Amino acid sequence: MSMFNLSGRVALVTGSSRGLGLEMAMALGRAGAKVALNYCNSEATAERALAKFKDAGLEGAMFRADVIDENSVGELHDQISAELGPVDILIPNATPDQPHKSIEDYDWDFYQSMFDFFVKSPFLLTRACLPHMKEQRWGRILNITSEVFVRGTPNFTAYTAAKGGQVGLSRSLASELAPFQITVNTIAPGWIPVERHDNDPQEEKDAYFETIPMGRWGIPADLNGAVVFLCSDESSFVTGQSMTVNGGISIG
Repeated sequence: MSMFNLSGRVALVTGSSRGLGLEMAMALGRAGAKVALNYCNSEATAERALAKFKDAGLEGAMFRADVIDENSVGELHDQISAELGPVDILIPNATPDQPHKSIEDYDWDFYQSMFDFFVKSPFLLTRACLPHMKEQRWGRILNITSEVFVRGTPNFTAYTAAKGGQVGLSRSLASELAPFQITVNTIAPGWIPVERHDNDPQEEKDAYFETIPMGRWGIPADLNGAVVFLCSDESSFVTGQSMTVNGGISIG
């Protein structure tokens, strides 16, 4: 069997009907995993994503769920277990809109929405998947954080604070779950333009591009190697770590 083979594993990638989530789901599928894709809002987008996934010859299914709602997460877990099998690999990826604003222009409801997606959702999903992972003494939890936590991006305090909470959750979980041979790591992408960035100001894109040492934009597929490695047997002694994928903007 080749390295990084995920045959026999079931993976859940939330927020995987488009963008980075869909690319990660397809990467796991190509590595042999059965993949539970997830969406909440647009059924048409989800249908297109599943068609793309299936057309690539990959095994999995699409599930609708609101991953910040406790009951919905429980139902999602039960549906996946019944259709594909219990979840071995968890990637909480679902995300809301992320407007840049000065701190005076945010309100607490918006801050709370960030924490719901980046702390509450990973907590609910992890708690749902842990009994199986602990029983088999194998599991992979991969949280998708962001370079902004390290860079301290201005006018982005709500998102950055919530991502910081997600980093802290991941580090503490890594220590707690290591005795069960369950790894918890994070991937911190840079700004990789996907559909949600179509209307972002061009001047902001140009300014960011000038900071990328590699001299090119990242694309969703740039995450694939890191994702598959950190979800495989070959990463069994790697936990509590963060891998930044941003073309060298942040070193170290």
